[in-house]
Amino acid sequence: MNVLPYVHELLKTGPVHVTLIDPDKQDFSGSARIAESAEKGGTHLLLVGGTTGVDHTKLDRTIGAVRERVGVPIVTFPTSSSIISDRTDAILFMSLMNSNDVKYAVREAVMGAPTIKRMGIEAIPTGYVVVEPGMLVGEVGNVELIGREDLDTAVKYAVGAQMFGMELFYLEGGSGVDQPIPSSLIAAVKRSIEIPLVVGGGISGAARAGDAVRAGADIIVTGNMLENSRDIEGTISQVIREMCSAWKMR
Repeated sequence: MNVLPYVHELLKTGPVHVTLIDPDKQDFSGSARIAESAEKGGTHLLLVGGTTGVDHTKLDRTIGAVRERVGVPIVTFPTSSSIISDRTDAILFMSLMNSNDVKYAVREAVMGAPTIKRMGIEAIPTGYVVVEPGMLVGEVGNVELIGREDLDTAVKYAVGAQMFGMELFYLEGGSGVDQPIPSSLIAAVKRSIEIPLVVGGGISGAARAGDAVRAGADIIVTGNMLENSRDIEGTISQVIREMCSAWKMR
């Protein structure tokens, strides 16, 4: 399956929900159980990866275990040019745009490009920026964080990403953050670009997912919320219902 056209097709009628699975948070069978429940709940995509603790073996075996249980597309969230699996359907070919380290801004992507091409993996160019407080990804990525009220800087990065030819623009608040990215910032970014807007971090329930979609998010990524849920299928189903309701109000 070509993942990006699939996403664009979904966005013709509503928002897209993505379940993030961090291979470092549970064993392979645990990841597969989360994926299976997420698919039953209606998630559209699985995003596999994590900021730390993920090597090639862990990524590859996690994707393999997940693929045995689900039919929805699997996309890799890259952490290093050396951690790429040919079992994935696509990979976010990502620039951490507000990193102060060229390694994360461009070099890791460049170093991994020949491997991605050789394996025939669909690469989805993605502009990725981190908003305060940023949490672990902000620290590891040496990020110059975007202020929660700094709409101007967020818009500049978004427009820049589109002009660079990125297919997605991803606003990240940080895994485990208490507060989601402000609606005002999401709305300002959405007004400035034509490419799909991805929002993740701090979306701890259906109401927050709905708020983000209402503000302009096209694609919502949830991770921690599901790791702590006893009913992943029900939680995702509720989140998607709220997202769809919010979409109709835009």
